[in-house]
Amino acid sequence: MKSRITVINFDKIEAPTEGEEIKATDCGISVPDNPIISVIEGDGIGRDIMKAARRVIDAAVRKVYDGKRKIVWFEVYAGQKACEKYGEWLPEDTLKAIGHFIVSLKGPLTTPVGGGYRSLNVALRQALDLYACVRPVKYIRGVPSPMRYPEKMDVIIFRENTEDVYAGIEWGQGTEEVKKVIAFLNKNFDLYIPGDSGIGVKPISIKNTKRLVRMAIKYAIENKRRSVTLVHKGNIMKFTEGAFRDWGYQVAKEEFADYIVTEDELHNKYNNNMPEGKILINDRIADSMFQQILLRSDEYDVIATPNLNGDYLSDACAACVGGIGMAPSANIGDHVAIFEATHGTAPKYADKDMANPTSLILSAVMMLEYLGWQKAAEKVKTALGETIMQKQVTYDLERLMEGATKLKTSEFASAIIENIRF
Repeated sequence: MKSRITVINFDKIEAPTEGEEIKATDCGISVPDNPIISVIEGDGIGRDIMKAARRVIDAAVRKVYDGKRKIVWFEVYAGQKACEKYGEWLPEDTLKAIGHFIVSLKGPLTTPVGGGYRSLNVALRQALDLYACVRPVKYIRGVPSPMRYPEKMDVIIFRENTEDVYAGIEWGQGTEEVKKVIAFLNKNFDLYIPGDSGIGVKPISIKNTKRLVRMAIKYAIENKRRSVTLVHKGNIMKFTEGAFRDWGYQVAKEEFADYIVTEDELHNKYNNNMPEGKILINDRIADSMFQQILLRSDEYDVIATPNLNGDYLSDACAACVGGIGMAPSANIGDHVAIFEATHGTAPKYADKDMANPTSLILSAVMMLEYLGWQKAAEKVKTALGETIMQKQVTYDLERLMEGATKLKTSEFASAIIENIRF
């Protein structure tokens, strides 16, 4: 396959000599049969699980499309490998490549300690305006779970990714900056903020709220989901999280009126009988939602929420289906998307070929779906489920499953590939 790509100049990496670019269009993305996809291996266990995930995805694409389609992987650098190659944790080459080639797969990254980025993941999201963290949480039959009915959990969480407290606007206690901020607030707004406080700012905007909720509703419509729930703490933070709720309802009513029914309308207009073909739009207070998502999981479907709530809620949901090692994730903007494992680097297990690659494999499945390669995505999900039901699993699941066979990371990938059938 010859390469047909726009010439792009990098500092210390070179674009592949084969493959084609994914293109952004007004309707989404246009994907060739041999797309170039940038890949960040990741730190710690990233080295093991990325090898496993790529093997599984390549095998599925090869089997399903009989060699007519192929992913051309383009390694770019972040984290420890970037530091060794560039002397910095997140080089411009990497941002340029991800933005240009549109779709990326990423392993877990170490966050620098004592300086640099607060979080490389947050830095990537903000630099590339990947405003939605999308996390499907669905139970895979056979996985040990603390819940009595884990199969009732099947939600898609759309977490706003660029603002809220994750914007990183804060000043440390005792600094000259925080003294100025406290003095200004106390003097001009008749407040009393103790002088020994640290101060943070929590921005939530109309634009960023509406585009996040818009994406969630579009997903619900396109995938025939039942409801979209806005999760917020608006009873306390009225002008940030309360505004998120209000702006979410606005975009639903203004742009999707033919598709949606609010909870008030369901009660007052439809006598609690959901009209066929409509999507319910409702909202829940965050602390109440944490209880309800555990006790009444099957009542919820698509969830849209500000950044911090989404962080907590997505991990809580993942715990119900076996932990974050079983949950995939994507960071998506208007076109550019990074698909990544939800967990950390687990350095004590690095290079031991024992970590569970399921989160990254399922993230790569989301990537295939984003490319429009649904047949390959379904084959991987089916094969993964069969492998777990056969009790061929990595150590973290084997120790919780009676009669299971403990496999290495690479062996688990091989078992999944064996189960990719027609």
